[in-house]
Amino acid sequence: MSDKERILFLRKELAEHNHSYYVLDIPIISDFEFDKLLAELKSLEDNNPDLFDANSPTKRVGGAVLDGFKTIQHKYRMLSLGNTYSAEDLHDFDRRILKLVEQDFEYVCELKYDGVSISLTYENGELVQALTRGDGTQGDDVTENVKTIKSIPLKLKSDFPTTFEIRGEIFLPFKGFDSMNKQRVEEGLESYANPRNTASGSLKLLDTKEVAKRPLDCYLYYLLGDNLPSNNHYENLQKAKEWGFKIPSEIEKHKTIDDVLKFINKWDEKRHNLPYEIDGIVIKVNNIDLQEEMGFTAKSPRWAISYKFKAEQVSTILNEISYQVGRTGAITPVANLEPVQLAGTTVKRASLHNADQIAKLDIREGDRVFVEKGGEIIPKVVGVELKDRDLFSKPTEYIAQCPSCNTELIRKEGDAKHYCPNADNCPPQIKGKFEHFISRKAMDIDGLGGETIELLIQEGLISEISDLYHLKKEDLLPLERMAAKSADNLLLGIEASKKIPFERVLFGLGIRYVGETVAKVLGKHFKTIDNILEADFETLVAVDEIGDKIAESIILHFSKQKNIDLITALKNSGLQFLSAIEDTTKSEHLKGMKIVVSGVFSQYNRTELKKMIEEHGGKNVRSISKNTTFVLAGNNMGPSKKQKAEELGIQLLSEEEFINKIN
Repeated sequence: MSDKERILFLRKELAEHNHSYYVLDIPIISDFEFDKLLAELKSLEDNNPDLFDANSPTKRVGGAVLDGFKTIQHKYRMLSLGNTYSAEDLHDFDRRILKLVEQDFEYVCELKYDGVSISLTYENGELVQALTRGDGTQGDDVTENVKTIKSIPLKLKSDFPTTFEIRGEIFLPFKGFDSMNKQRVEEGLESYANPRNTASGSLKLLDTKEVAKRPLDCYLYYLLGDNLPSNNHYENLQKAKEWGFKIPSEIEKHKTIDDVLKFINKWDEKRHNLPYEIDGIVIKVNNIDLQEEMGFTAKSPRWAISYKFKAEQVSTILNEISYQVGRTGAITPVANLEPVQLAGTTVKRASLHNADQIAKLDIREGDRVFVEKGGEIIPKVVGVELKDRDLFSKPTEYIAQCPSCNTELIRKEGDAKHYCPNADNCPPQIKGKFEHFISRKAMDIDGLGGETIELLIQEGLISEISDLYHLKKEDLLPLERMAAKSADNLLLGIEASKKIPFERVLFGLGIRYVGETVAKVLGKHFKTIDNILEADFETLVAVDEIGDKIAESIILHFSKQKNIDLITALKNSGLQFLSAIEDTTKSEHLKGMKIVVSGVFSQYNRTELKKMIEEHGGKNVRSISKNTTFVLAGNNMGPSKKQKAEELGIQLLSEEEFINKIN
């Protein structure tokens, strides 16, 4: 047998053993025999560099030291799921689905793994890219590190699509986590806090050989692509299992939300016996055509939700209640606690949410309180041990004035929060607006941090965001700890921010409810700040993913003259207020038309059809109204939608008629 033949044989053999051991949990040979074959392959590859293969089993051991991680755009947005915590919330979710869907459907229930989301791209059966979630639109390229995870196939078998994406969760099983901590203790090092953070940190190590030493595992749970095996999520996962992926066996299909709740209750009890951490259940609509029809909000899909199990809870003493002022003026009461261990971290402070929550639980300083991590991230006080209360304790009186500027607080009807209305003169609000504007996801100004912002405000050098662009070196040099080089770097950072794209400038303005994703949607759709300023409520909500609340907030923000003046000042300073997102418009055949897409189509999927509508100047709208131009109607169009279109005299176009119209 030639070296080439032996190399090809060993690669195939070792890949099979990897799959048997790490995916099927059925080892065929001993670790010693496996290592011997791997060493032989490594030696043959070293002697035959012309037979290099980026996805050889030898890549599992790592070895490359990375300079850093490139940030790459996701082909499909990688959004997080909305959370729910009760049966009532789930029934609400079910009712929303029933309003959107006019045919029978079923849910798929999956365990929610407490790890790090990952998106894997395969081409011709080989792993070519692994991206973290990042901000949902772009993530870090961690391909080399992911190749060291033995349960992730580097090469596939069977009848896979030419190109597709599969998403899942990388996590640390308890056994591996405990083993790592045992070794650290023996080496005199501090133990890792919890499996999730350790998994996340492992994925960001620059030495792939170190990553290979970590016993990371991965479950895959969602396929994306143009040529998937079926339009059924559950069946696609079963097919992916045949290709070599580690697909969870606990997935179940259910027809009613009551059956979904039974699944949740079952795993709420059984989760404590699992070899890894889960923090809830994910519920998805099974039919992919229906998923496409329901679409997304700015932050999450409408066809899926996660149910979070009750969080771990501990008790400790509430020493003092303090109050924080956010950049929007919102007041947040904070519990200052006796330090306590919770979910692997030391907790000293926790949110008390608002005045209603304090009154509802009758929370008082000196109480023994129960603390848990809301959504497993932010600690919050959820109860009081009344039997331990001091007889002389006094009820908490919520503050009436801003803790920073003493302005009388206001509370609007229907709003749980109190606000300080003194936006122009309240120091934390002013500082908060600057910090948001200069943050990494907005203007990303090098050399400018919170302390420097505070100093510039104190010295009277800045009071409006636009003042940053009028700073001079002679203004900065007299400041404490401001050397000539620091001043130069700061001014260079401010100058460089003038090239930041419009969407990030828009996000940096701090308009309520306009986060990163919404800012990108607005920038892509409206192209310029002037178009946004001119847009009325109906124009805004007609944009896919822009709801009533966001539209109202945008209109309110730009109804204030000071905000218009700020835009003018920033324009004059040279900031970008024109979108650089490539214009994909191919024609104006559909200009000004509002089009509803409904049903299942034969030539194109719904995403492709919606893109075509935008490319030819039209607007996708979700529901039929008197303003709808026509309905692009496929098979299985909902009867109530069809009836409404007929009642309003709205034209129904077939897929073929639509294609003819745009051509």
